[in-house]
Amino acid sequence: MPSGYVIATVQITNPVQYEEYKKWSTAAMQAHNAEVCVRGGQVKVMEGDWAPERVVVLKFASFDAAKAFYDSPEYGKARAARVGAAIMQLICVEGV
Repeated sequence: MPSGYVIATVQITNPVQYEEYKKWSTAAMQAHNAEVCVRGGQVKVMEGDWAPERVVVLKFASFDAAKAFYDSPEYGKARAARVGAAIMQLICVEGV
């Protein structure tokens, strides 16, 4: 069965409040058995004009598991905590 990935780019607008989001999102990742592949770290643009400030890549057992994580009550708490703390683009992708 193909894995599912949640991929996000983040622009943090309120670093103090973003720490609250990180606390709740970490709990949601643990509750849904997410494998954290990338969470922050150095970014170097190699081609194009895409310049994300922060990148997150989470791996799940399946595409449906990745969608379930996003729709979960646990991650809902994180999303609520993120309001006003960051601008996020997030996708769910089926992969290997």
